[in-house]
Amino acid sequence: MPFHHVALATKDLAATHRFYTELMGFELVKVVTGPTEHVDGWAKHVFYDTGGDYLAFWELHDDEQPDFPTDISTGVGLPAWVNHLAFRAELADLEGLRRRWQDAGIDVAEIDHGFCVSIYATDPNGILVEWCADVRPLDDDDRRQAEQRLHNPRPDLDPAPEPRFHLANQVQSPA
Repeated sequence: MPFHHVALATKDLAATHRFYTELMGFELVKVVTGPTEHVDGWAKHVFYDTGGDYLAFWELHDDEQPDFPTDISTGVGLPAWVNHLAFRAELADLEGLRRRWQDAGIDVAEIDHGFCVSIYATDPNGILVEWCADVRPLDDDDRRQAEQRLHNPRPDLDPAPEPRFHLANQVQSPA
């Protein structure tokens, strides 16, 4: 069963909104507002349609809420690639999606994983975001290997992928 939505925190809803609407192409479809647990505290819960499922962000307005990291990997001491958001794309669309990020001043990494090709950027919250395009369907061999590796305490390692880096284009600031 597919998920309905994934919800994350943001400290800069304006930047988050621009990234997910202008650079990812998602549509804002719902905003819910309500109180938090503390007196005078409130929050916005914003929902973006990612193509049938939703990505949501919480913006907290609560003076009693302690400071918190929004970067879901590096904020807790993990490499940026551990916790990330991956969205489905078509292989033919990756170049245009990459250029859109670069034109907005964002560096992009590209990795061919063998079964899919992915491009990666970081959103305003420090979250790694991925467009992932399948290049072949996963088959019975993939499933057998998955079972073997799952139960093997020391599985054989795949060769490390060779990333390609695409530097951001210079963004012109208004005069």
